[in-house]
Amino acid sequence: MRPLTKQLFLILLAAALLPALAAPAFAQSTVWEIDPAHSTVQFSVRHLMISNVRGEFGKITGTVRLDESDLARSAVEVTVDATTINTHEPQRDAHLRSGDFLNVANFPTMTFRSKRIAAVGSGKYKLTGDLTIRGVTREVTFDVEGPSAAIKDPWGNVRAAATATARINRKDFGVSWNAAMEAGGVVVGDEVNIAIDLELVKKADVASAR
Repeated sequence: MRPLTKQLFLILLAAALLPALAAPAFAQSTVWEIDPAHSTVQFSVRHLMISNVRGEFGKITGTVRLDESDLARSAVEVTVDATTINTHEPQRDAHLRSGDFLNVANFPTMTFRSKRIAAVGSGKYKLTGDLTIRGVTREVTFDVEGPSAAIKDPWGNVRAAATATARINRKDFGVSWNAAMEAGGVVVGDEVNIAIDLELVKKADVASAR
């Protein structure tokens, strides 16, 4: 093989092998599923400008793809069943499911899909992604602690946990209902505090990068 031809061949070979050489960066990725029975989505909002009303959603599902070599390259997808909202007061819950608030008849789920993750300390991250509520999508950043060290439960499942918190303005998602009080102020606050506790169950390792 002539020197020029051999050089061209080596360049083409290197280009062909480059994706394969890059694959090990993702080879340590693992997929974890959210355990709905041991995970919660809670929220609080000001009521009458003097107290907080707290509630939760009864069903959360989703997956977390952890890059073991670099957690900042992980990915999170979460779905919350909006119909399961519960503030322990049936009449209020019915109002929250109505068109004045979550409009669950047309938008039965809320979703979050991560876009980027940044480490901010030991075991602490900023998780930014698209949060969709009643059909409106806004970028939201969660403060995350975890994941915890993995453990094996009595049934042989590998588990880990994480927590996430954020504050959103409900009006950003088209949830604008309110009522004025005679002495001034409003019935419902605009800011909503969100607190999520996740217990994750490890699934099969990702065999190849995507």
